[in-house]
Formats: sequence, C-alpha cells, structure tokens
Amino acid sequence: MDPKPLFENAHTPAGPSASKDRIASAGSHAMQRGAHLSPCRRYRYALWRRWGDGPHAMFVGLNPSTADETVDDPTIRRCIAFARAWGYGALCMANLFAFRATRPADMLAQEDPVGPENDAYLRRLATEAGVVVAAWGTRGTHRDRHTAVRALLPQLHYLRLTTDGHPGHPLYLPAGLRPVAWRPSSE
Repeated sequence: MDPKPLFENAHTPAGPSASKDRIASAGSHAMQRGAHLSPCRRYRYALWRRWGDGPHAMFVGLNPSTADETVDDPTIRRCIAFARAWGYGALCMANLFAFRATRPADMLAQEDPVGPENDAYLRRLATEAGVVVAAWGTRGTHRDRHTAVRALLPQLHYLRLTTDGHPGHPLYLPAGLRPVAWRPSSE
C-alpha cells in the first residue's frame, strides 16, 4: 500500500488493487468519489466520498454490494448523511468482509469472503479516520469476524446496538444518532 493517505492518493493504485476516482457534481457541490477494488472487482476494500475539508468518518459494514467508484447504494447515501451531519468532510466505507454481494447469503457461502487485503485496508483507513463506526448488523459473527475486527480496530464506535449486542446497520437507524465509543463493557 502506498504510504500517502488514501484520500490524497486516489489516482494511484494501492498495492495490487485498482483505484478509481471520479468527480461528480450535484448542483453547486462537487463530490469526489473513489474506491479500491481488487483487479477482478469481486472484492471492494474501500470506498470513499469527499465533499469538503477535514477528516473522514469511516463506517465498517458487513460486506459491499453494488456501490463502487461511480455508483452509490442506499447504505452509502445513508452513511454520507450521517457523516455530513457530524461535520466530517468525507466518508470512507470498509467492511468486515470485502467480497461484493447484494445478498449476504452469497457472501456467507464464499470460501474467502474476507479478501486477501482487507485487514491491511481496515488498519490503514482507521488510522486516518476522525471516527470509526461499526455498522455490520447481526451477521458479523460469521467466522467470528466481528471479534477479529474489534481486536484489529480498538477505537470502534457504534450508533446503536441490537438487542444481541451487535452494531446496528445505518439504514435502519434514526438520523439524529451520534457515535458512541464501544467499550468492552458495552457488549
């Protein structure tokens, strides 16, 4: 991975992953869009949207679906809204599992749903983030991945925990929530 911050290095591939970057205009606001995908595009390690200055809010979901360097999905739009409301200038989306699938069952059936570069991206992205929000819902227990990522990223936050203690998915949470530090006693 290139030593420059990922947002400043949008046009340069990071390691063997292809990086794509686009500028999209929405009215008077320009949004920089980018993603780090595997060469086969079956794994998405990071997706970002930058609309202003300052640090980025990082969300860690379950697995990526169709969003890429040019296309948003409902989860990305929702995470952008949260990050903007908190005063951040960008969003970075990463996941427990980097395998791209619109149906979680397809991801769960994969031999390697994590992806060979995912942990390196998670560590790197988290060091550059203003806040890291766990948002993977109830299926993060697959292969005990939630435990591995909590150990990898000790500064995690959440918006709301489910009744079973999992970080809620942003699509299903009220807009006014703010990140809460996820301490071991929060489990």
